[in-house]
Amino acid sequence: MNNKIVVYQVLTRLFGNTNTTNKAWGTKDENGVGKFSDFTEKALLEIKKLGATYIWFTGVLHHALTTDYTAYGISNDFPAVVKGRAGSPYAIKDYYTVNPDLADNPAQRLEEWEALIARTHQCGLKVIMDIVPNHVARRYESIAKPEGIRGFGEDDDISVTYAVNNNFYYNPNEAFKLPEGIYGEYHEFPAKWTGNGARASQPDRNDWYETVKLNYGVRPDGIKDFPELPIGFESEDTEVHYHFWQDKTVPNTWQKFKDIALYWLEKGVDGFRYDMAEMVPVEFWSYFNSAIKHHNSEAFLLAEVYNPNEYRSYLHLGKMDYLYDKVQLYDTLRNIVAHEHSTDAIAPIQRELSDISDRMLHFLENHDEQRIASPEFAGYAEKAKPAMVVSTLISESPVMVYFGQEVGERAAEWAGFGSSSRTSIFDYIGVPAHQRWVNHKQYDGGQLSNSERALHDFYQRLLNLKINGAYIDLHQYNREHTVYYNDKVYSFARGNEEEQWVMVCNFSEHESYGFDLQLPAYLLGSWFLNDGTYTLNDALYYEKQTTLYIENGKGRLRVDIAPLESLVFRIS
Repeated sequence: MNNKIVVYQVLTRLFGNTNTTNKAWGTKDENGVGKFSDFTEKALLEIKKLGATYIWFTGVLHHALTTDYTAYGISNDFPAVVKGRAGSPYAIKDYYTVNPDLADNPAQRLEEWEALIARTHQCGLKVIMDIVPNHVARRYESIAKPEGIRGFGEDDDISVTYAVNNNFYYNPNEAFKLPEGIYGEYHEFPAKWTGNGARASQPDRNDWYETVKLNYGVRPDGIKDFPELPIGFESEDTEVHYHFWQDKTVPNTWQKFKDIALYWLEKGVDGFRYDMAEMVPVEFWSYFNSAIKHHNSEAFLLAEVYNPNEYRSYLHLGKMDYLYDKVQLYDTLRNIVAHEHSTDAIAPIQRELSDISDRMLHFLENHDEQRIASPEFAGYAEKAKPAMVVSTLISESPVMVYFGQEVGERAAEWAGFGSSSRTSIFDYIGVPAHQRWVNHKQYDGGQLSNSERALHDFYQRLLNLKINGAYIDLHQYNREHTVYYNDKVYSFARGNEEEQWVMVCNFSEHESYGFDLQLPAYLLGSWFLNDGTYTLNDALYYEKQTTLYIENGKGRLRVDIAPLESLVFRIS
């Protein structure tokens, strides 16, 4: 049975926005804003039809805003420490409620979010939301926290730089100053350390000055004021980790985040994506994730970690389910697509990650990365189709699609704080290609061009493929043994005794290639295929067929592949 996880990421405030004004620095009244209610049953079922199994609703938590919601008991934020008109989704103001921008009735914003969770489940999809563990908004102020819960910083001793149960780090007797070149009014005394770890009372404008660094019990000199995990604990399961922490004293920030996660799990959320997880001690993740898994063993836990040397620590000690495969597979595929680098670089990544490959989430777009179709990346969406096939099918790992990717969104608008080539997370803006799919909230692609429809069809075909079995590289073997095979194509196999697949992708924009692809004896032996002939049919478009000839235990099949074409052959 195929259990492939496909995550569909949406920037929640932009998904249902049909306003096409796109004024730079426009307000929500000028440029529009999407709502929870825009995720209708029709919209959700279309996302499921695309192949998604999870939706990551990005930007749901109540973050710092420039809009006045004082009528609803919400204090105003200072624009000088809010990035863009809409604010950063990663500067959380209140962990126990949601962004009032997203509600039809801000007074009922939490109820509207809960209704969307239920609606998503009814449509056969699961819900992921963000946890931002490293930092909060400069002015964190929870008005929605449950009875008995204390907000971040409420009980801090602000006379000292550090205390184990303080939630923030301070510069006693110093006032916070806005970075040079940032103008406006904001008062903070004493100054808190900034989210990216900058300690100066006046951070640089390139620092995360709109956020405050959270304290996990790590002293300024790096000494840890919490228990470390025993040697060998990387091989223990989450229940063992959970019980390890039950009689331990942990920093207050740890406890607060555990309460937050359990609160949202009780609301029906199925999992979390952790922002900048490697900036938080791995011991915290053992404590936190094991508590989540104790509550819901099926919870989906995805971390943004960029240091390959730390991958196994965060997976095995920190008890993450999945990590971003950004630094290796994404960066490599991007260089092949955008800069015509050699496909020889793909196989070494899979070898290096062979023990954890099914736990590395693959993607070609997300809210941090440039859109494929932007001039700064590929220039047009179809150029990355071979990379998307590799990203999706190379292993059993999850794959993620960012809303609008499947119709070739270019993000060409200058939104204000956000730059073009990335769909801005800081501004109220429209997403033009995606809006053509939304089609006045009919969610039927009614305004898409023919090329956009074809791209959507490609994604839908690819993401719905059901492929099982281990990955086996064919590229290096064919580079050594096959005439006309080259480093503009990439081939690999997946399969087992029950099903066998051969994938060939052509990354060249202009060149077609023809060659006799070789299948080595060790592969065919593992599949228990005997000498003879076998028919191979393409499962992506059902238009091509070829024949596998096996003689003396070795196989060959003729491949003729057009520019940017991918062939997904199943042996039958």
